Amino acid sequence: MGEAGRICGIVLAAGAGTRFGGPKALARTPEGEPWIARAARALRDGGCDEVVVVLGAGADAAADLVPDGTRVAIAADWAGGLSHSLRAGLAAAAEADAAVIVPVDTPDVPAAAVARVIGGAERAPLVRAEYDGRPGHPVLVRADHFAALANAVTGDVGAGPYLARHRALRVDCSDLWSGEDRDRR
Repeated sequence: MGEAGRICGIVLAAGAGTRFGGPKALARTPEGEPWIARAARALRDGGCDEVVVVLGAGADAAADLVPDGTRVAIAADWAGGLSHSLRAGLAAAAEADAAVIVPVDTPDVPAAAVARVIGGAERAPLVRAEYDGRPGHPVLVRADHFAALANAVTGDVGAGPYLARHRALRVDCSDLWSGEDRDRR
């Protein structure tokens, strides 16, 4: 498959965070670091050439938390579910050769997991981290799958079914962190 080429990191941070009690784009660590900033740093340090944060609910306040050098894409139709955020991110990454996607609610994702998933692009056009056999994030999508993935997602369902159907390469990252997302404060 060759190397991934120019890679755009995408942080999906557009949702309202209903179970969380507010937009996760506004969430911070106990030390006060914005989750958005942590995700953007992990993507950059893991090998992404650029990073885009997709905002929706709470976008005005969340934009202030986006680190310098990181682009913002607005999912105007964010209330329609995760699929709308993913489409906005893929559109923002249109000039890249591949995208590495993480949701904002995985603030503990290490750069090493991003790098490991990017390394899988040498063997497959779709790569997904897994944790103790469970699929997780980050996910890498080569550009030749952007349009088909954008067309395949609906409502609040993300890339998972598409990745499974196309037999994405699963890369074990269990030794790096738990892979858990945070749905509650």
